[in-house]
Amino acid sequence: MKVAVVLFNLGGPETLEGVEPFLFNLFSDPAILRLPSFLRRPLAKLIARRRAVVAREIYAKIGGGSPILGQTRAQAAALEKALERDDLRVETFIAMRYAGPRARDIVRDVKGFAPERIVLLPLYPQFSTTTTRSSLVEWQTEAAKIGLTAPTSIVCCYPADVGFISAQAQLIGQTMAALPEQSRFRLLLSAHGLPKRIVAAGDPYQAQIEQTAKAIVAALARSDLDWSVCYQSRVGPLKWIGPATDFEIKRAGREGLSVVIAPIAFVSEHSETLVELDIDYAHLAKAAGVPVYLRVPAVGTQADFITGLARLVNEALETIGVRPGGGGRSCPASCRQCALEEIAA
Repeated sequence: MKVAVVLFNLGGPETLEGVEPFLFNLFSDPAILRLPSFLRRPLAKLIARRRAVVAREIYAKIGGGSPILGQTRAQAAALEKALERDDLRVETFIAMRYAGPRARDIVRDVKGFAPERIVLLPLYPQFSTTTTRSSLVEWQTEAAKIGLTAPTSIVCCYPADVGFISAQAQLIGQTMAALPEQSRFRLLLSAHGLPKRIVAAGDPYQAQIEQTAKAIVAALARSDLDWSVCYQSRVGPLKWIGPATDFEIKRAGREGLSVVIAPIAFVSEHSETLVELDIDYAHLAKAAGVPVYLRVPAVGTQADFITGLARLVNEALETIGVRPGGGGRSCPASCRQCALEEIAA
């Protein structure tokens, strides 16, 4: 059986010249800037132009562009290898949401491959209308335009998948082992933030972040572990979910605690990890009096994570339509925008 596996991620500018177009694509997404199109597009252009100056400075710190595409390609290659078996011919494809390669290009490549089945696999472990749903809706729109009709399975989320959690726990354990002996520390499980109003409207993201955090702590199996979930990357005047990562770093400093910080919503390194966590928050930690500040790597191509993704793909092939990791709905009833309702509708 010929199977196309499509990996989704946000993408990022590969050059400094690509920063402003990337920001425009981001803010012109109706899932991000929730306004009518005749207002959203000119406002997105204005925001992109204004923010591009600072954003270019950020990307200059990591070589002039985002490494996310290269890392996603490595994940795709590792997953393709993990899926090798006699009865399957698997080819992986990458569709980024706000930078190339975009869905409109990749749907044609997938159609040319002529798969018997398609599996859509977002590299967002936790479902959100702002990430997963946005990427999948774009894919479905572009696929319909060219008549790509192969039976399709969607892995909508996997916040507590065994492979993902095992990879996180291993990397956190290795980082904690680098602390000086007898260190008093707090583990900060940091995720990208969301405006409160999006969560209040039924977005499952925060609930799934909490599921991920609890699963990681259980896997670490340390009864004395001091830990907290926190949220980074706030922008604009809206109220965001919390507590904020910078607040938690300052709190640890006031309490004389070292910090081990792990990105639990990002599976690849990019500006939010390489600049915000590694540079900005490291400086903040030093200024706040944090004795030792250590950052856990993103899971990347860690073996258990890739094995987990392969299992999710194989399980998805058993059915057509939307399938959460683990098979059943994990969103609380209050999450009215659960993928089983939003994507399947």
